[in-house]
Amino acid sequence: MTNVLAAQLNQITKLSEEEILSIEESFPMKTFEKGTFLLKPGKIAKDSYVVIEGCIRKYLLEDGEEHTLDFYIEGDSAADMHSLSSKKPSAYFFVCSEKTTVAVLNAEKEAALYKKYPRFETICRVEFEKMMGEKIAGIERFNALNPENKYLDLLANKPSLINRVPQYQLASYLGIKPETLSRIRKRITEK
Repeated sequence: MTNVLAAQLNQITKLSEEEILSIEESFPMKTFEKGTFLLKPGKIAKDSYVVIEGCIRKYLLEDGEEHTLDFYIEGDSAADMHSLSSKKPSAYFFVCSEKTTVAVLNAEKEAALYKKYPRFETICRVEFEKMMGEKIAGIERFNALNPENKYLDLLANKPSLINRVPQYQLASYLGIKPETLSRIRKRITEK
């Protein structure tokens, strides 16, 4: 399987065989079974992930109730950036919702790669800033929507999630109860 990070970076700037090999060694691809926790509250994040195939759910527990904050599917980057950068314990669970293949980005290996190939740091920083800007804008836009429009947005932008994750998790992500989600789905299908 081709390393997706090497392929993406090769599209931005032509890589040598040595650079491709270094990227593949630094950011290995791994497959995790459904239900595998990649991070739990109280642990300090050391890795981030680019989803190649599968789904990762980010959630927190509040008064014993799960609150789904995000789903990461193919092409998405999943990480607790606050824990990674501050070296403080995470407040979140990151769990594989299905069998999931990811490219694993380790901060120490990434720093070593940047030292060996300084041009990568600039390229990756620019791409990261672009990705984070898009992510933040998307979150702000999504959070401004009412529940029905959030569901419609999900149908438009991540339609595969509808059949990949349980309804109670989708409802939690939308900030509503499962029965409210059922009514919204019924209304939309009747239109």
